Amino acid sequence: MKVQSITICLRVSDLARSVEWYRTALDLDEPDLEPAEGVVEFKVGAVWLQLVSGDLPVPGAAVVRLGVPDVAAERARLRASGIAVGPLEQVEGVLEYFEFPDPDGNLLGLYAEVEP
Repeated sequence: MKVQSITICLRVSDLARSVEWYRTALDLDEPDLEPAEGVVEFKVGAVWLQLVSGDLPVPGAAVVRLGVPDVAAERARLRASGIAVGPLEQVEGVLEYFEFPDPDGNLLGLYAEVEP
């Protein structure tokens, strides 16, 4: 198998609210695609993030983890935007990370690799 792209699909209860929340949380511009009614897609690094309006998943069922250059700076930016974030955790000599939920209970995490 040769994977050429990855799309992470999250079901959301209010598409407009979620689009704005993800734009703020991930510092994104307008959606890259709206391929169908109730579907919005953002190109986030090498991955497509697809938000789909519809029945909600079990809270916590989806986890999306994204690598960033400076996890502490991103955590501070999110907090300043009014987004509730978890504590900055560290796996000694490997990475730093934190997690935060979107408005529908999907869990996101940001991480940065740490130089040994």
